[in-house]
Amino acid sequence: MVGVIAEGFPSAGARYRLSCLVGGLLSAEAAIAAPVYVELGAWPATRAALDRDNLLHARTRASATRTSRELVSRLATLTDAEVRHIVDAPSPDRQHLMWAAFCRRYALVAEFAEEVLRDNFLLGRLSLTRDDFDRFWARKALWHPELEALADSTRAKLRSNLFLALRQAGMLTEDGAIVPALLSGDVTEFLTRRRPSDLRFFPTGGVT
Repeated sequence: MVGVIAEGFPSAGARYRLSCLVGGLLSAEAAIAAPVYVELGAWPATRAALDRDNLLHARTRASATRTSRELVSRLATLTDAEVRHIVDAPSPDRQHLMWAAFCRRYALVAEFAEEVLRDNFLLGRLSLTRDDFDRFWARKALWHPELEALADSTRAKLRSNLFLALRQAGMLTEDGAIVPALLSGDVTEFLTRRRPSDLRFFPTGGVT
């Protein structure tokens, strides 16, 4: 993996965090972890419980550790109210909040969501292709040498996991068609509390 210095969104010259190679959306896993966090009140304790009791049903200890670390790093970007909502939320709400968490955790994912997914949707280009991702990657690589340094196979894995997360969030079909995000009132309220609004990460209407 390529280490990334910056926390949150990179400023000019800062390196992207690029550890998002596995797991897809992790929505089902979030439904397991969120009640544990609500009970324990701390993410380190939540991750310890997930690992100790293999609550994510991983096949190996290494896989359990890797998945719980990635899951908790994303969930920790959510507010406590958002995590509590995940506990009892219908699947679409949980999926949409986990997509927001994926974007908050990884600036590269957020920028792809805003600059490619959402822009394509607003411009009436209702599809995503490998070429869309590769053009986006090439633009970012002009300013981020850590992208240039990655092997083609690693870039392909990043692209595959990103598109998998979009499909699991219900915003992309198997053949690459963009599906408008039908956000609930609760999720819309959560997203619009952020400034700028996290609606910008979704194929949907105007951003407030």
